[in-house]
Amino acid sequence: MSFLTWLFETNIHFGSKSIPLREIIGGTLGLTSAILGARRKVAAWPIGIMGDALLFTVFLGAVFTTSDQDANFYGQAGRNALLIIVSAYGWVRWSNARRANQSHSPVTPRWTTAKERMILLPAIIVAFFLSMQVFKSLGESGNWLIVDTWIFTGTALATYGMSRGYVEFWLVWVAVDLVGVPFAFINGYYPTGTLYAIYLPFVIWGFVSWLRISKKERVLI
Repeated sequence: MSFLTWLFETNIHFGSKSIPLREIIGGTLGLTSAILGARRKVAAWPIGIMGDALLFTVFLGAVFTTSDQDANFYGQAGRNALLIIVSAYGWVRWSNARRANQSHSPVTPRWTTAKERMILLPAIIVAFFLSMQVFKSLGESGNWLIVDTWIFTGTALATYGMSRGYVEFWLVWVAVDLVGVPFAFINGYYPTGTLYAIYLPFVIWGFVSWLRISKKERVLI
């Protein structure tokens, strides 16, 4: 058995529940990435990319496996695909900043300016409704459509904000977590739901940490 076959076919059984091993590994990598991001470590990005690649296959279960977890959640899968793209941008941005200034962290936390908010707010609203229409056209419907769409667009906004050093991105993560936990547990993605739940205190810690840094480094400037 090859490594990939083992990775995609191995499930962990808890009573009557069967959880893909790659969901557990992907969730663990995601949490590690969040902790490193709060500490402004460049390694947060490649670790996050690996976790998102695994979770992408989990939420397109009907495509990648023939197991009993065969539902497709396009918002969640699209979220992970988009995270890979945005994380690559963040990785390049932070790496370049690190090389340009070896003695400082790769990003300086700050609040968005009024001009940036005027661009970001309309953009995320348009992205939300466009994404919803795309997911509908792919066959997704029901009570979870709005939640799934928000997780997708909110995550994109938060990850972009992290790459730019926006303090607010932590608050967006809070909003994503609050809907992501019930979504994951109700639909049987227990490691992901647990990950969202564990994220919350780390997200709050990250927000407080970046808020303090933004005030401190603003004074130094």
